[in-house]
Amino acid sequence: MTRTSSAPALEITASVLVQAEPARVWSLAMDWGRQERWMLATRVQGGQGAGAGVVARTGFGPAAFTDTMVISEWDPPRRCVVRHTGRLVRGIGVFEVIPRGPLSEFAWTEELDLPWPAALGSRLAARPARMIMNASLRRFARLI
Repeated sequence: MTRTSSAPALEITASVLVQAEPARVWSLAMDWGRQERWMLATRVQGGQGAGAGVVARTGFGPAAFTDTMVISEWDPPRRCVVRHTGRLVRGIGVFEVIPRGPLSEFAWTEELDLPWPAALGSRLAARPARMIMNASLRRFARLI
């Protein structure tokens, strides 16, 4: 993964095995409008292909924030990399579909560039963030 700055990074990875071919996994994963069905507390809209913009609204009520992204790599049905470009969230997000025999693995990685005050709490933030990502991927697997 390529870092976008020299700020401290928080890397979180989660994955799930699903009983579906890679093209089907990719189709559901990259359907931004349907991500709210599996990604906790997030609504997403956006285009497809390198250079397309994506906008996510994450959180609840006053704790919600907008996460703007640009797709920097688009390799269906294997890999999509987004560059987070917002004021609050910066860094790289990666969605990968990996064939595993009759199954597919869907992996989601976030490598977030953190301002120095947030970096102090990054170890504390990593565990709940990973739990949220894992819960989201379990929901994804149920949708497939």
